[in-house]
Amino acid sequence: MEYKIFGCKVNKYYTDEWLNSDYLSDKNGLFIASCVVTDNAKRKWIKFVKDSAKNLWENQKIFISWCGAFKRWDAQDDFFEIYPDLEYLQWQIEILDEKPQELKKEINNSQEERTKKLSDIKNKLSKIPQIYTKKFLLVQWGCDSFCTFCLTVQKRWKHYFRDKDDIVEEILEFEAAGWKEVVLTGVNLSAWGLEHTNDIWNSRFAELLEYILEKTDIPRLRISSMWPEFIDDRCLEVFKNTRIYPHFHYSVQSGSSKILKSMHRHYDGDYMRKLLENTKNIKREDWVEVSIWADLIVGFPWETQEDFMDTYNLVKDGLITKIHAFPFSAHNMWESVPAGKFPTQVDEKVKKERMWELSSIWDQIREDFIDRNIGKTFEVLIEVVKIDDKWNTKWKGWTQNYIEADEKTFEITSGKIQRNQIVTWILK
Repeated sequence: MEYKIFGCKVNKYYTDEWLNSDYLSDKNGLFIASCVVTDNAKRKWIKFVKDSAKNLWENQKIFISWCGAFKRWDAQDDFFEIYPDLEYLQWQIEILDEKPQELKKEINNSQEERTKKLSDIKNKLSKIPQIYTKKFLLVQWGCDSFCTFCLTVQKRWKHYFRDKDDIVEEILEFEAAGWKEVVLTGVNLSAWGLEHTNDIWNSRFAELLEYILEKTDIPRLRISSMWPEFIDDRCLEVFKNTRIYPHFHYSVQSGSSKILKSMHRHYDGDYMRKLLENTKNIKREDWVEVSIWADLIVGFPWETQEDFMDTYNLVKDGLITKIHAFPFSAHNMWESVPAGKFPTQVDEKVKKERMWELSSIWDQIREDFIDRNIGKTFEVLIEVVKIDDKWNTKWKGWTQNYIEADEKTFEITSGKIQRNQIVTWILK
């Protein structure tokens, strides 16, 4: 089964679930994880479906899952009404739920039976090809906050979280098979453990991280995009642990208090700046410089040039090492978000100009971060190894603070070039 993933890391988690499911084991065709975060994101996967359909054999189908394919967990019956451009392919398309139907795993607390179970799992997983070297692990799902720019919340329904023993069990299974990196992911990841995602005063996210560190030995634990309001001092203290990636991705969206309020976010610009400063200044025993990535929206309704500069300055002042910036999408393609109806929309030309202003500095900010790390020693998890036509070994991997490494930029000091191996290198 071929596959193509659009969108977030939660997509990657469920793609792995689907491709290893019994349901698709005897199917032939293409699996697509769709995304609706912006109208542009919709256009990309819809075009990919159309182009791919031309190259499929008569007995092959296109299986579509994720946000574009369902509402509130289940495959939507009105898919071809929402996406009329694909109606002519309905005989070739099958719409899937967000995840395969399966029995809930039982948590077994018997040490003897656990050891036997993990041995069985190790043998099983060793025979199943992993899509990634890392394990994308869903720990939380859904959201109750209803930010005014968000369409995907209409698809995901309400917040819930997995039991921490269930999470640890899945990590132990992955670890038993010899793999080395787990990426925690979720829709509103840092709201884990809370009754709802508007409960911003009682963060329990550090509790989950501490429990994973205590109960597992997985060498590398990475945290994907986090909502800033749930990151308290206890979290920042846990972030110092050398098994946790010194790489933190925040869903910032804006540096302007006015714009954040109209987005219905739970924090203001001052809070965001302070959190970025505190994260940047984390001191770790391995002395690895912290990497901070951020999601930003440009041209949200009512955004003045002054509001935009509040966002721009977060990047210019060196508080972010890489950004994912998007012009605000009003979602005019078949579905809508509240902010798309706001009276003061920013002109598309202005959005493009502000995106250009950001792009004029983000490459330099990233280059400065990498330059500061030249000559430093890192542990690199090798994810891809290839032999070219001249029998040269080509490889790629990532440092702890998420600098992409390859044979051109890093010099080996110890370790073997092999997929899923952690080796020691110096950035040249």
